[in-house]
Amino acid sequence: MANTYTQLHVHLVFGVKYRRALIHKSWKDELYKYMGGIIQNQGHKILLINGVEDHVHLLAGLRPVQSISDLMEKVKGDSSGWINIRQFLPVHFNWQGGYGAFALSKTHIDRVYKYILNQEEHHRKRTFREEYIDLLQENGIEFDEKYIFKDPE
Repeated sequence: MANTYTQLHVHLVFGVKYRRALIHKSWKDELYKYMGGIIQNQGHKILLINGVEDHVHLLAGLRPVQSISDLMEKVKGDSSGWINIRQFLPVHFNWQGGYGAFALSKTHIDRVYKYILNQEEHHRKRTFREEYIDLLQENGIEFDEKYIFKDPE
């Protein structure tokens, strides 16, 4: 649309179902490249993807062509299918339902980039659950802890 200008940066976070440590170092870079391709093919710009064995962080510049929920459905659905087709694991892979999406001002992009880049270091001291709750609280998002993660039934 003519005369439409946007600068929409978002920090996205989502985990492996049941917080299982299934993302292996031997193929995680391939996974991140695949996810980056999905995001770019949807018309957005990926700035960084990183994580640890049980979750992923994305930093992206979004175009107003698609909702975040539609993008996340595509990223999570296609990437879990990709993992399963390649049989990286002896079990079926699924992402946890839901995700965190945190809007960023331009002045915060560098700080969040560095934070995402240093995920392994951060998780020597704190769990994904602790990190996720902190992100929700820092962003003023009301939540009920019983809905943050789905535990095995």
